[in-house]
Amino acid sequence: MSAVLGATILSLLADRLLGEPSRWHPLIAFGRFADYLEVVLNRRRKLSGLVAWLLAVLPLTLAGWLFDVWLGDLWLAHCAAGGAFLYLAIGWQSLLSHAGNVAEPLGNKDLAAARRAAAMMVSRDTGDLPETDVAAAATESVLENGNDAIFAPLFWFWVGGIPAVILYRLANTLDAMWGYRSDRFAAFGWVAARTDDLLNWIPARLTALSYAICGNTGSAIACWRAQAARWKSPNAGPVMASGAGAIGATLGGAANYGGRLQQRPQLGAGEVADATTIEAACKLVNRALLLWILVLILLTMII
Repeated sequence: MSAVLGATILSLLADRLLGEPSRWHPLIAFGRFADYLEVVLNRRRKLSGLVAWLLAVLPLTLAGWLFDVWLGDLWLAHCAAGGAFLYLAIGWQSLLSHAGNVAEPLGNKDLAAARRAAAMMVSRDTGDLPETDVAAAATESVLENGNDAIFAPLFWFWVGGIPAVILYRLANTLDAMWGYRSDRFAAFGWVAARTDDLLNWIPARLTALSYAICGNTGSAIACWRAQAARWKSPNAGPVMASGAGAIGATLGGAANYGGRLQQRPQLGAGEVADATTIEAACKLVNRALLLWILVLILLTMII
């Protein structure tokens, strides 16, 4: 067994058994540091955003590379350390848990509780959403974050080990914090947003392909080809269009963000979203994850 496969299995087992750390998660400390950098350096210019991004990401990525080199050829040490870093970078069970917190009350017709749970997953306003829109919001989050929280970290760990997964997770976190088009972040957060787009380009398309393979393949491919380019994000478009087509759901449409109504293109094809749509998205993510592990095992046997 390769160290990469061993570390991957360890990380997924840890995530399955322990879930996301509720206290002392390193990303919490990193987020506070990023907030400090933003307050000190934000001049609403791309250059200041670049300097802040480099100060936030490069030292920790370099430390991860030096640590990886220090481990040398010690197989067991690479498995344990790689598994630990990957465990902190993925959010498999957290994603499924948040989705379940929406699906369960929605299935029990407790719309108020479902809205509150959905607000923990999405950035849009959920206070007055109808049942179908709550289900659609949660489903979209499951499909999109399947890439961000699971498949992209796995991809970069498999490609570049500990430093690569550190780089990806920190860059993705900065995009979530700074990558907005508001007056405050439009220029400062430009580097964070574009870097996250670049790092997610290949993983997002592998995720979209995985969704297509593990669901209704014909519908997923057709939706991906016809709808992905219309979406505002170059990476979320393929992932969500393919995922929606794979589970036979209709997503997208109008959504309210901070009091501003946005008309978004339709994604997918089929029934309107409900509690079962959220569950179908979770099952799709799990099947895609199993596919990735099987591919990794096959590659390990061949190489």
